[in-house]
Amino acid sequence: MSTVKTEITLKNAADVAMVQRGYMTDAQIRTMTVNALADTGAWTLVINEDTFQKLGLRLNGPEPGVLADGSTIVYQITDGVEVHWKNRKTICPALVVPGADEILFGALPMEGMDLMVHPRNEEVVGAHGDTALYKLK
Repeated sequence: MSTVKTEITLKNAADVAMVQRGYMTDAQIRTMTVNALADTGAWTLVINEDTFQKLGLRLNGPEPGVLADGSTIVYQITDGVEVHWKNRKTICPALVVPGADEILFGALPMEGMDLMVHPRNEEVVGAHGDTALYKLK
């Protein structure tokens, strides 16, 4: 199986909450649309420092991570990122990996939107069809 990429939109979840409370407008939400690597081996969203800065996220402290070679490294973890894929969305933390050249769309946000990687078609699809079983409002 080759690598699978998909377009996702990332929003600062704190900004979204401020809009819901009437303190900001939709146009003020810090947002990015990226072509992310669907990585079911990554537990959550993985972003680089540039993405972290553009979204204006806050850090919630360090989180240990295990690399593919088995070594452990400590990364910073962010507060909530609202992740959108087509008609679905979820909120999850992101690991900030300095110098990362790709955004990783990990298992936590994919599960949160009832998504999976289709091995034959090599694309991200709904695990139970086109309609999510549950969605954030």
